[in-house]
Amino acid sequence: MSETLLHVNDIATAYGNIEALKGVNLSAADGEITCLLGPNGAGKTTLMMTIAGILKPRRGSITLRGSEIGGRAPRHIVEQGIALVPENRLVFPDMTVEENLRAGAFSRNDATDVDRDVKAMFARFPVLEERSTQNAGTLSGGEQQMLAISRALMARPKLLLMDEPSLGLAPLIVEDIFRIIRELNEDGTTIFLVEQNAHMALQVAHHFYLIEQGLVVFDGIPGEMEEEEVIKRAYLGAEV
Repeated sequence: MSETLLHVNDIATAYGNIEALKGVNLSAADGEITCLLGPNGAGKTTLMMTIAGILKPRRGSITLRGSEIGGRAPRHIVEQGIALVPENRLVFPDMTVEENLRAGAFSRNDATDVDRDVKAMFARFPVLEERSTQNAGTLSGGEQQMLAISRALMARPKLLLMDEPSLGLAPLIVEDIFRIIRELNEDGTTIFLVEQNAHMALQVAHHFYLIEQGLVVFDGIPGEMEEEEVIKRAYLGAEV
């Protein structure tokens, strides 16, 4: 059985007086792909932003290999080994592809290894090398997603958070993105994935959770629940 890498315990996060997370409990195992599914507005992105330190929880704890990171500043969380691929990619549009990559290594001070990692990202994603001097805002949606993933990997994370990586992409590009997710995991990257495309997510996930109205309502492994029911819950929050 894999060791727990990330543990979220009774996390509540609010926007003003509106509590988006009401006591979330879940874990992500080292070396696995863990997926969080749920309808729009269920709290998926709020949880990712809370783990990444962008939002501060009202209560609860978040630990990475047993060390508390909940409520810490985003820079600290990156330094501890968590990197976020945000929803809608959020590349720096007026910076070049290579500048975006190097921005992902902002917390590192090993310039020679950063140079090697830039070359490694270009080797993994040749299209990014072809566009290395091009401003990121001119890339296609799929290319921007590859850049967002590569930028996060430049931090050398123990845990890669991915928030809706297939959002707004054409079906063939979505297949490419999920192939990349699978390959990254096979290469040793632990991934915590928020995804609206339940069918594709269940093909790569080792473990999944369903969240509704700020609470986790189911957890298990793909196959424990009929995919049709998972998809119904993921999109509609329907009763099982």
